[in-house]
Amino acid sequence: MYVGRDMTELSMMAKNNWKDSELAFFHHALQQITPYLNSEGQSIHRQIIEEIENRGGFDRTEANYTNGTKTTYD
Repeated sequence: MYVGRDMTELSMMAKNNWKDSELAFFHHALQQITPYLNSEGQSIHRQIIEEIENRGGFDRTEANYTNGTKTTYD
């Protein structure tokens, strides 16, 4: 369960000041409702994705049946 700052507080801050957990949570939340976002919501989601990419993405913390916890490059 997410325990952290809400979007109202975060919207007043630069994305590079957000914690990884905040970026991950709001990326997932906005990803689930992408078809219903207006242009402002899509812009916020795009900024979140760009910040995640700028940080080099997120490391996997859970393995599943197809992937381990570390990303491998061939």
